[in-house]
Amino acid sequence: MTGTSTMTSTETETETGTGTKPGATELSDFDELTKRYQRELLAHCYRMTGSVHEAEDLVQETLLRAWKAQAGYEGRASVRTWLYRIATNVCLTNLEGKPRRPMPTGLGTTSSDAHDPLETSTEIPWLEPIPDAAVLVGEKDTIRLAFVAALQQLPARQRAVLILRDVLRWSAKETAEALDTTTAAVNSALQRAHAQLEGTQEDAVSADDLTDRHKALLEQYVEAFWRKDIAGIVSLLKADAIWEMPPFTGWYVGAENIGELIRSQCPGGTYDMPMLETRANGQPAYGLYMRAADGSFVPFQIQVLTLGEDSVEHVHCFQGAQFFERFGLPLSLPPRAPQPSGA
Repeated sequence: MTGTSTMTSTETETETGTGTKPGATELSDFDELTKRYQRELLAHCYRMTGSVHEAEDLVQETLLRAWKAQAGYEGRASVRTWLYRIATNVCLTNLEGKPRRPMPTGLGTTSSDAHDPLETSTEIPWLEPIPDAAVLVGEKDTIRLAFVAALQQLPARQRAVLILRDVLRWSAKETAEALDTTTAAVNSALQRAHAQLEGTQEDAVSADDLTDRHKALLEQYVEAFWRKDIAGIVSLLKADAIWEMPPFTGWYVGAENIGELIRSQCPGGTYDMPMLETRANGQPAYGLYMRAADGSFVPFQIQVLTLGEDSVEHVHCFQGAQFFERFGLPLSLPPRAPQPSGA
């Protein structure tokens, strides 16, 4: 991140609501209003909290507050801007006194060796992935896991300032009004946020922009896991790739180290780990299943991949069946013959 503009993307005025200023008649059909803005408000609350289930609750609280306050809406700003102001302050109230949601790489620990004992922490409120289908964003860069993880490093008000200024492209004056502060305070907070997040971003290929080369790479990746072909997996990873898998606290650097982790610590064997394709945080993702005793396959982890030009650079693994439900993936797969399969 730089101190000038952290995002190459902008959300248009028709998306952010900082353009036209419709009158209060826009609130006449509140159910329609809810449908129109719910998905983008969910993206906003998710950026603020790093939690899908918290974001869903906060969107509902936002809409409830808006419904109660609709008589006082005078149309001085667009409905969208009005809703974003409510949502931001609902999030700030919710975040008071709460710990930040990290990934293992954000714990301040050194990277782990593949043979280190696996340690879990259920006390840490881990960052969660979000399905692409659940949110509406102008540009997928604003929902990337690396960006959302970086946001969680900031104090809540700095986080709000950065999102309003750099993601939604609000002016300093609009941001100050939303947060009940001064433009000088907004500019100072934005400068501090930029400085703290300098260098934390990852360049990543969007799931919408996969080339034929990327698609072939992903097919090979899925096939390598199905076969538990460690050499094949290693060959697809960048030399200094990163692997992390909350709630395990360790994180791993290096293709060979990651390969050894999968070989020695992953419970599945050959033909035990099929994958189903999905999308998370604007990135390619997969639900990885594990063969059960009866030959069927049960949910194991959601993998969200950061792709470079010709390799997998970062894998975020999220353990648990609850993620499969959220992504609309089946909670079991029927037995499959031990033969190569793409997904």
